[in-house]
Amino acid sequence: MTEKQEQNWIDDARRGDQEAFAQLVQLYEKRVYALTLRMCKNPADAEEAAQEAFLAAWQGLAFFRGESSFSTWLYRLASNACVDLLRREGRHRSAAGPSLNDEEAAIDVADDAPSPHALAERAELRQQIEAGLAALPEEYRQVLILREMHQQTYDEIAEILSLDLGTVKSRISRGRKRLRKILLDSGNFSAFPASKQAEKEGCK
Repeated sequence: MTEKQEQNWIDDARRGDQEAFAQLVQLYEKRVYALTLRMCKNPADAEEAAQEAFLAAWQGLAFFRGESSFSTWLYRLASNACVDLLRREGRHRSAAGPSLNDEEAAIDVADDAPSPHALAERAELRQQIEAGLAALPEEYRQVLILREMHQQTYDEIAEILSLDLGTVKSRISRGRKRLRKILLDSGNFSAFPASKQAEKEGCK
């Protein structure tokens, strides 16, 4: 699938072509569900939020002007759907997955052929980070999920969550520090390994 093909689907869907929109749903449904699952944690809630996001996308496509990428716009709808769902139900959900740090990193999960022992350690590490993320306030969980699990840029996160860029950077920094402190205080980690991603990010 090329960017041109995706743009053609977007243009056709904006004109009411349901088949073109179905192609966009097929293209993004796994990524949107992955995002909603990490924000809601409960699979049923995640599925409901994902469905609401796609419904909002279909209803709002006529107003989509392409000022941001389609994926960024869709992620914003999914994030809003999760927030609305959690507020309606009065629940607090946790989010799974590793979190990196600009100065000190968490994990680099890429591994060509991990051993069973390495896989077990990785699973344990993921569980520990899940517990740490569960203890974070929602505003910190949101930005960490989008940054670390979905590789969104700071500008994209600001767009998705309708926040100032400075607020995004501040929340990511504070969220990472809080997560480190939670994990260190719990005795799960004595230190974090060096981050390749942090080297790339620099002072962004």
